[in-house]
Amino acid sequence: MEKVSLKVIARELGVSAATVSLVLNGKNKNGRVSEEMSKRIIDKAAELHYIPNSLAKGLKMGHSKSIGLIVADISNVFFGTLALHLQNYAEKEGYTVIIGNTNEKLEEMEKMIAFLNSRQVDGLIITPAEGSEVLIESLLNAKKPLVLVDRGFLDLDVPSVLINNYEVCYHSTKQLIDQGYKNSAFITYKQDQFHTNERKRGFIEAMKDAGLFTPDHVKEVSYQSLEEDMDKAILQLLECEKKVDAIFFATNTISMAGVKSLLKHGLLIQKDIQVMCFDETDAINLFPFRVPFIKQPIEEMAKSALELLIGQIEKKDIKNRKLFLEAELIS
Repeated sequence: MEKVSLKVIARELGVSAATVSLVLNGKNKNGRVSEEMSKRIIDKAAELHYIPNSLAKGLKMGHSKSIGLIVADISNVFFGTLALHLQNYAEKEGYTVIIGNTNEKLEEMEKMIAFLNSRQVDGLIITPAEGSEVLIESLLNAKKPLVLVDRGFLDLDVPSVLINNYEVCYHSTKQLIDQGYKNSAFITYKQDQFHTNERKRGFIEAMKDAGLFTPDHVKEVSYQSLEEDMDKAILQLLECEKKVDAIFFATNTISMAGVKSLLKHGLLIQKDIQVMCFDETDAINLFPFRVPFIKQPIEEMAKSALELLIGQIEKKDIKNRKLFLEAELIS
């Protein structure tokens, strides 16, 4: 079947492609094409199910009206919700979103950047993988409109939407202490990322300020072998000389693995041991016990990231290039 183009419509009506383009692109404001012919062109386009090539049109205007979103794990409810809000806000601004996933792998992030650039996206919103500073710098050097979200690199001058990881973890840990939990533990990922480092720092500083910090109560697990590492970490914590009475999990995926491991070891959550987690997950609502969690302003993060990106694409003056939004403890 022949692809329906402006030339096809023009041939069917015996007019020039330029005349068809003038009408279908809404540029016939001076009445250069008669009302009768304009109606025939519009009707014929509808009859043939003509679909405009928005990419080609956009490229002629210098942009594709599409953006790339690269996340660490689209199966994670946090990133899935972030993608949903970004897509909704992007559509309102006339942009489409192409989503890529890295599985926390640097090489996958590099592939996704190359793929999205080949699709002529106008800009990128990225949750960067560990060790991706060089990739981000190359995008900055290429003047690619770019925003980092959830994670960032403070040494790089790149627009970013982050949250108050240190402060919210400090105050959440302090709440555990105020509730009488003096031997809290913290489980995080074994990685060097700004957001996870800040969460860990918040926990450690709160425990130190209360004179309760025990180095052995901070454990790290691998993203790639999460359940196996979690079982080892939980076992080590249960065997500590100072009996752990609460565990603060640094992410929602870590918290789910941690709760499963605790139950496997026969502990009653919120009775034998208190748990607190960073980020919300649907599974929390299914538990027969209450789990305090830190809620991130995901919709606000998505909206802010998109505004920063479109500001660059449309060459507007961008203020507050690094935004720190506030998360809150839901107890």
